[in-house]
Amino acid sequence: MSTAPQIRIPATYMRGGTSKGVFFRLDDLPESCRVPGQARDRLFQRVIGSPDPYATHIDGMGGATSSTSKCVILSHSTRPDHDVDYLYGQVSIDKDFVDWSGNCGNLSTAAGAFALHAGLMDPARIPHDGICVVKIWQANIGKTIIAHVPVRAGQVQETGDFELDGVSFPAAEIVLEFVEPSDDGEEGGALFPTGRPVDDLEVPGVGCIKATMISAGIPTVFVNAAEIGYTGTELREAINGDPAALARFEAIRVAGALRMGLIKTPEEAATRQHTPKIAFVAPPRDYIASSGRPIRANEVDLLVRALSMGKLHHAMMGTAAVAIGTAAAIPGTLVNLAAGGGERTAVRFGHPSGTLRVGAEARLVDGTWTVTKAIMSRSARILMEGWVRVPGDAF
Repeated sequence: MSTAPQIRIPATYMRGGTSKGVFFRLDDLPESCRVPGQARDRLFQRVIGSPDPYATHIDGMGGATSSTSKCVILSHSTRPDHDVDYLYGQVSIDKDFVDWSGNCGNLSTAAGAFALHAGLMDPARIPHDGICVVKIWQANIGKTIIAHVPVRAGQVQETGDFELDGVSFPAAEIVLEFVEPSDDGEEGGALFPTGRPVDDLEVPGVGCIKATMISAGIPTVFVNAAEIGYTGTELREAINGDPAALARFEAIRVAGALRMGLIKTPEEAATRQHTPKIAFVAPPRDYIASSGRPIRANEVDLLVRALSMGKLHHAMMGTAAVAIGTAAAIPGTLVNLAAGGGERTAVRFGHPSGTLRVGAEARLVDGTWTVTKAIMSRSARILMEGWVRVPGDAF
């Protein structure tokens, strides 16, 4: 029986977009957890309350969903011309691992605000009133994110009238720019790892289906809703309560990960649940959002439903929204075709909680598509700050 006393670690609990996470300054972590490794993973699991065979997170800060099982580390940036380094860990709910393979676009919003809250910004860069431009180095994927954070009286303005579907209350708008969000030859290859905007994807137990596999924001596998028996209007209950459906989506995700070069064997997918994402698209049609609000077909350009960590997401992951905006901007992708085809610089899509608009700038250079940036608006606010406590022998 362990009787080790608890230790306390400075931490801030924040909402960013439609996600929540526990934020830490790197220098506030125990020394063994300031570098990647088992100690850091064990600490974050204990903070969140994982692995939890009951999938409730009763004994931790997590909320037992992929949107709320997250930890973030920020520090002064080691990169030239950047303000902060931002590292994100997706903590598995019921399995023994932390996935560091991708970013959280929603919490990127909170990372910009936390940079100011935590004193990581040069005070000379912070206006008394106005917009503070925070240049973030996203360390998981090696990309730049620029957060435009509103400031009032020298402090982050958190309240406002910006409404975000999937979030109950309005807040201040934070505009995010994802700069050159494609992989640029890193793991998984370029914007289209297979070299094509649409592929025939052979999926064991499912068959051959059309797929757009793209690496922008986060590696994502898009398929047509109709081809797998859906309409694109589904809410979480229709899929998350169906083990057979979840198994089919995982099979598609694994097949896509293999084709994208993200994994070498199907077994590797079990320890890489955060990436790639799997999403299905459909042309616009009327549906009722999870809040009960009617969404009309003429309000959106297309419908998108996406899964995160093996479950249908309640709204839309921010990084997946970047992938949606990028794919929509490129003629011929399944996302672009679902939105009606042609060239576009922005798209509004319907998701389970409502709608979201995302813009992207894509161009064809020497026969290859590149994306210069993607833009979307989110919000963030501190929910609680102080210390988290964990048993001293937990890591």
